[in-house]
Amino acid sequence: MSLPAAGGARPDELIFFVNGKKIVEKNADPEQMLLSYIRKRLRLTGTKYGCGGGGCGACTVMISTYEPLSKKIRHYSANSCLLPICSLHGISVTTVEGIGCTKTRIHPVQERLAKCHGSQCGFCTPGMVMSMYALLRNHPEPSMEQITAALSGNLCRCTGYRPILDGCKTFCKESVCCQSKENGNCCLDQEDKLKGEEISSKLFSADAFQPLDPTQEFIFPPELMTMAENQPERTCIFKGERTTWISPASLKELLELKAKYPKAPLVVGNTSLGPEMKFKKVHHPIIISPARILDLNVVRYTDNGLIVGAACSLAVVKDALTKIVSELPGEKAKIFRALLHQLKTLGGQQIRNIASLGGNIMSRKSTSDLNPILAVGNCTLNLASRGETRRIRLSDIFTNGAGNNILTPEEVLVSVHIPHSRKEEFVSAFRQAQRRENSLPIVNAGMRVLFAEGTDIIKDLGIFYGGIGSTTVYAKQTCQTLTGRLWNEQMLDEACRLVLKEVSLPGSAPGGKVQYRRTLIVSFLFKFYLEVLQSLNRMDPHRCLDVPEKYESALQDFKSQMPQSEQIFQEVNPEQLPRDPVGRPIMHHAGIKHATGEALYCDDVRAVDEELFLAVVTSSQAHAKIVSIDLSEALKAPGVFDVVTAQDIPGTNEFYNYSDPEIIFAKDKVICVGQIVCVVVADSDVHAKQAAAKVKIEYEALEPVILTIEEAIKHNSFFEPQRKLERGNVNEAFETVDQILEGEIHIGGQEHFYMETQSVLVVPKGEDKELDVYVSTQHPALIQEMVASCLGVPANRIMCHVKRIGGAFGGKIGKAGLLASVAAVAANKTGHAVRFILDRGDDMLITGGRHPLICKYKVGFTNDGRIMAADAKYYINGGCTPDDSILVVEVALLKMDNAYKIPNLRCCGCACKTNLPSNTAFRGFGFPQSGLVIESWIMGIAAKSGLSPEKVREINMYKETEQICYIQELDPENLVRCWNKCMEKSAYYSRKMAVEEFNKLNYWKKKGIAIIPMKFPFGLTSSFLSQAAALVHIYTDGSVLLTHGGIEMGQGIHTKMIQVASRELKIPMSSIHFCETSTTTVPNACASVASTGTDVNGMAVKDACQTLLKRLEPIISKNPTGTWNDWVKEAFEQSINLSATGYFRGYTADMDWEKGEGHPFTYFVFGAACSEVEIDCLTGDHKNIRTDIVMDIGCSINPALDIGQIEGAFVQGIGLYTMEELKYSPDGVLYTRGPDQYKIPAVCDIPEQFSVSLLSSSQNPYAIYSSKGLGEAGLFLGCSVFFAIWDAVATVRKERGLSGIFTLNSPLTPERIRMACADQFTEMCALFSAYSSANECQRRT
Repeated sequence: MSLPAAGGARPDELIFFVNGKKIVEKNADPEQMLLSYIRKRLRLTGTKYGCGGGGCGACTVMISTYEPLSKKIRHYSANSCLLPICSLHGISVTTVEGIGCTKTRIHPVQERLAKCHGSQCGFCTPGMVMSMYALLRNHPEPSMEQITAALSGNLCRCTGYRPILDGCKTFCKESVCCQSKENGNCCLDQEDKLKGEEISSKLFSADAFQPLDPTQEFIFPPELMTMAENQPERTCIFKGERTTWISPASLKELLELKAKYPKAPLVVGNTSLGPEMKFKKVHHPIIISPARILDLNVVRYTDNGLIVGAACSLAVVKDALTKIVSELPGEKAKIFRALLHQLKTLGGQQIRNIASLGGNIMSRKSTSDLNPILAVGNCTLNLASRGETRRIRLSDIFTNGAGNNILTPEEVLVSVHIPHSRKEEFVSAFRQAQRRENSLPIVNAGMRVLFAEGTDIIKDLGIFYGGIGSTTVYAKQTCQTLTGRLWNEQMLDEACRLVLKEVSLPGSAPGGKVQYRRTLIVSFLFKFYLEVLQSLNRMDPHRCLDVPEKYESALQDFKSQMPQSEQIFQEVNPEQLPRDPVGRPIMHHAGIKHATGEALYCDDVRAVDEELFLAVVTSSQAHAKIVSIDLSEALKAPGVFDVVTAQDIPGTNEFYNYSDPEIIFAKDKVICVGQIVCVVVADSDVHAKQAAAKVKIEYEALEPVILTIEEAIKHNSFFEPQRKLERGNVNEAFETVDQILEGEIHIGGQEHFYMETQSVLVVPKGEDKELDVYVSTQHPALIQEMVASCLGVPANRIMCHVKRIGGAFGGKIGKAGLLASVAAVAANKTGHAVRFILDRGDDMLITGGRHPLICKYKVGFTNDGRIMAADAKYYINGGCTPDDSILVVEVALLKMDNAYKIPNLRCCGCACKTNLPSNTAFRGFGFPQSGLVIESWIMGIAAKSGLSPEKVREINMYKETEQICYIQELDPENLVRCWNKCMEKSAYYSRKMAVEEFNKLNYWKKKGIAIIPMKFPFGLTSSFLSQAAALVHIYTDGSVLLTHGGIEMGQGIHTKMIQVASRELKIPMSSIHFCETSTTTVPNACASVASTGTDVNGMAVKDACQTLLKRLEPIISKNPTGTWNDWVKEAFEQSINLSATGYFRGYTADMDWEKGEGHPFTYFVFGAACSEVEIDCLTGDHKNIRTDIVMDIGCSINPALDIGQIEGAFVQGIGLYTMEELKYSPDGVLYTRGPDQYKIPAVCDIPEQFSVSLLSSSQNPYAIYSSKGLGEAGLFLGCSVFFAIWDAVATVRKERGLSGIFTLNSPLTPERIRMACADQFTEMCALFSAYSSANECQRRT
């Protein structure tokens, strides 16, 4: 394929600016994205890789463009992972480094996010900063709505978003008061109420924030203005290794190019083509970018509508629609309003800023939210090809499905005409997704009806659906049949039946959720029917029946609002010295560096000379023999150094903790999809991935393939040992109870989704087989041990270094060790440094997550709701190797009682051995699953006994000091205090009455409320696992260097350790520095897991500091008026050792599983949470209205960090219980491999009112400064949202006459909620499915 002559044989120079600095790139590669360019070429590592597909916002930058005709500069946020560098010609880019740094001056956005405690692990923080910065460049005093919209494309896994929003809200001109007296006082009243008490609700002071001064921002580079205004427009050509990028300057040139290269795609925002090229390995030799062509960027208002250029971004379209809607009479703007309705939730802000309208239309994707509206609105497409133009109806491109060839390959979409709506015309848009914002729709729809004037007779009808077939689907026959009918219930009933028949969705349809999607088809139709009925009635009350008052709530969509929050904690004792930081809400010690991008993570370590890169080749089979591996084509690929397999391991390839090993490389067979078979080593990550795709592996299938718990039970496939706990006489108790509850509950797994993927850099040191290993892990000592073992060298040759990690939640222990071993073997074989950073998709495929669980149970109770006996069997899906599954089973059993006394108990636990990637540790470690099980029993008992769930909870709750099921003593005083305080704080009973009143008045929307207690046993079941050490140096200038064995992963452990050292040494925190966690300074450190980090390392730091202070005491006593520096200098001159190690032996813990008794835990964390929700019975959507949490965490060392941990864990729990859903193919292939398919909570998901209170006057004699470890506990409280939804669903079912006990499985996704709210539409779909299945069987026979 020859290239056009324009531009000559030599590629053009790419000219753009980054942070005010001119970049001239003479060898621009069209396949290189801005993210990799700024990180690798410009060494600006503040911008992070999070997913590579525009779904997480970690890579957000600000793009600035100049329009010479209007003389306007436009600033907008964008995902740098999707922006080809070739699209940046003449553009200015600003990264987080460009707006401020600690060396010069930090920007107010950076300052406020940090000082409002808006960063924990910090990996997402630069992206948050840049999204907010771009908003402020356009709106220096933004509204609340603008802030939530700006952050809709940014994900955070740590904070729960509240502190991020707190920082952003400080820029608002409008009041940040909750403005609500409903259900109690507003936030300002609360502050007045707290005055005079020894408790506080302020985690930061806004008074000291520097003001935002828009005049101090970067100016747009004048050179780019001159370039835009004076240089003649010409076609730009950039040639890469495999691809050529052509950017024509005129429509004429574009049409010539399209005629010459009809298969070449047109790219503007790259939001569609980019992910296809990255994730589906689609390659295009020629790419044409028409973004600069004025004809394609037009926005023009006409007498009969709006013309929008095909290259206009969705953000530009939204602005244009907003403007025209504000100016037009309502009857003319109905199509525009429907489009705006969809644009508010379509993608994140960054995607809307770059995705083009033309790309959205021409891709014809089924998931387009705009195409159903554009099609139903009779919009027209203005097409052009060389020498020809034509206009067609947009709906025509969807006739006959995805195979439609009405568009020729040479044609280009120039613009779209969106007409005004007419007087008797009504248009509506609908969508339902897994998450309300920044989530592809499960089903969407555009519907329009035109009535004969003055009547309710249908003159014209249009119904289009997305998410059903391979493209947008037109219910043409339905619409034709219904034309001429009256708009009444008979028409609705017929419409539902017709549309189900026409818009066919087979039982095996891609994407699953078939019954749910069918139900949405008719539910949306019903909503449209009601909307139109209401509008007709408003026009003329005599024209038709009005919508029943109880049905009106069906017409109101849930809207995201800026959450209002409250944090209450105990202030420090007034007698505490001002210099003592313990107990104060101190900012994370790296918070400012998080916000400026200066905080370094594993992949931010500078490139090592001649370093190489790895790409994994993983198994495509779940259980198979490896017949052959053909590496020949891969080894010939450009840039490839070698391919590493199991044969290259000089030491051990397998690690045994149980009878089944953990395996580095698959050797003779594979036991799951995603198991590493080999890795390609190349000079770049791009070359490595390209070569990895050329490795050919031949398999021979093995039986059985076991994927689910049910299949494991069937094949008796379990890891040993299995565990059992028994207390009392269960069989005898069952004979005496009044009622029995039997059933089973299923709880799905969860992906860790740490923002920083698994990362390792291995650097050979050149002698004695020494290696430096920079790794993102919670357990450096284990990495050291595994790497040493696989290389066959002593552990003292392996030096592991961890500065900080971008989140972990349990996912960076054993799996990180296997991946580090892979990199170490490659480094050992090649002699080069090796960098190994997993893509998000590979990370999710390979590493496993939280264990899915099934519990089969039988519970006996009295008529007053008291549990007397329980017999339960817990099965977890362990995956293909044991990992931590046995320990998870043990903890799940030990914590299964949550807050309730069960006098007669028998419970067994099994870890199922399946052909999935092995599941591993995850925050909560089994308790979030087993705790949900017992709370579901409470709901069943309440339903059977006729009592309220909260009464059943109170009846069964521990109330007196006694031995729990494994004979450890429990004092539940603070459990009861948390429960009572939460009841009071949440105004539970008055709000429950309000909920009941709401439910009486609304049929299609229901509210629910639930309050959940929590007993969270703290500790590790073996003493040696909680030992810790620290090393403290005092230098002669008085500065202190501190290190310990704990890992900073967002919980603020280093900040707390500096607080501890500051108190013990009686010096300011600013005099103390933490460098890194390393096996060279603290050997044999235990993993940072189970919320133990501060407890155990704090004791070790305290021990070291007390040792040093004891050495200094004689000097201090001789010179009590001296300064710290005086004492240190004198100590040095007296040859006193100014370095000390500290040590903590660990907590006493034991558990005898043979006897079923022991003392496995050290103490208990208590809490309670009350949540209120509202559900949409027609779609399954839900809104989190309010949550109140009360937690007993002893005496907080740092309330800001601790409350942040509670909130972050709680929101992660919301994800586990209501949203996050892992999907596998029947062959064991993970479908949900990134943020596009796997949805974690976003800003729109946190409660609109969010209160966290720390229980006052609580002491804990076991831990440092009477604190408690709390990082995990709060996650379980997310189930208060789950049970509030359950409460709402129960109301629905009772109202509709669905008696009997029901169980809801986790996660409670929109699909599960909707299908539990059975009604005439679910029944209609069920009958249709049965009819369709019968016909299909008949056809086959």
